[in-house]
Amino acid sequence: MPALFAAFAGFSDWRSRRIPNWLTVGGLLLGIAANSLLRGWPGAKDSLQGAGLGFLLLLPFVVAKGIGMGDLKMVVALGALLGPANLLTVLVLGVFVNALMAAVMIVQKKRVRETARNLAHMLGAFVRMHLPGPELTLDNPNLVKVPFGVAIAIAVILYTAGHAWGAA
Repeated sequence: MPALFAAFAGFSDWRSRRIPNWLTVGGLLLGIAANSLLRGWPGAKDSLQGAGLGFLLLLPFVVAKGIGMGDLKMVVALGALLGPANLLTVLVLGVFVNALMAAVMIVQKKRVRETARNLAHMLGAFVRMHLPGPELTLDNPNLVKVPFGVAIAIAVILYTAGHAWGAA
């Protein structure tokens, strides 16, 4: 079930750079309902904790305009479907997938030098505990943007496949 949800959300993010509310809200409600029916109160508790964890971990990135609200809502729904421990594993894997996708896109678009300069600027802002500025957010149409929903979808599918094959 999580892999199917992630595949739909990732495909939507890839095609339109949007993840629709009906999908994310539906995934959240389905995760809570399914886990509650299958495992009772412990399942409901895991779903709510997973959703809350996803919200808390990604909210700072939304505030800094590093990711969009659709990505946040997708991760909240995945938290409800997977629970907190599995969500953490998927997010770590998703960050690696996202970094690989970003590296490929940056090289493909010949933006290595510009990206290195932007990363240095972001690191400096982080050290000074400031936001990096509007030139380094999703609002800037000139930046190379990686659809985070796609990376998370790939991570969920890999994670689910690993469990199905007994590798995880």
